[in-house]
Amino acid sequence: MSPSFQPSVKYQKQLKRDLAAEILATPGGEKIYSCLQCGTCGGSCPLSGYMDFTPRQLIGMVREGFKQEVIESFSIWLCASCYECTVRCPAGIHVTDVMYALKRVAIREGIYPRRFPVPVLAKEFMRMLKSTGRTNEFWLAFKMLVKTTPLKLLTMWPLGLQMLRRGRLCLTFNRIPKPAGESLRQMLESVGERQ
Repeated sequence: MSPSFQPSVKYQKQLKRDLAAEILATPGGEKIYSCLQCGTCGGSCPLSGYMDFTPRQLIGMVREGFKQEVIESFSIWLCASCYECTVRCPAGIHVTDVMYALKRVAIREGIYPRRFPVPVLAKEFMRMLKSTGRTNEFWLAFKMLVKTTPLKLLTMWPLGLQMLRRGRLCLTFNRIPKPAGESLRQMLESVGERQ
């Protein structure tokens, strides 16, 4: 899609205002109605040329109820988390946090590019945290590659072998001891229920 793509006109009853309420309740998203639509975020974003909607357009669409178009947008997955938009925003909107919130909504609703590493990584990270209380970089990367680009494993095994020989790769899982691990799991599940 080209950056000039615009969402189609909708009737009031077709708009979904629940997304705006959810973003407003997210830390960093409280100020979306303060957006001046100045375009500073898109102008300072190193990836805005590749986005179907600039951050300014996404915030406007969230405010107006274009939920489906926003969560189906490829732009939210392109955010590099450089925070340039957040630093330069004259209204003080935490644009990067808004993008993260939109990603969480898209993941929750199962709307994201298939075989794209970001949502797969996020899901595997949370699954690993809930089961062991800790992450293991090797298994996290392995699971992400298996689910997104399995053929890449064939090119990466020599590096993995070198890292294993030098003690830079841990294949075992460390678990948080029972009482603390159970508390962490309950906390993560309660946060997951709210998102």
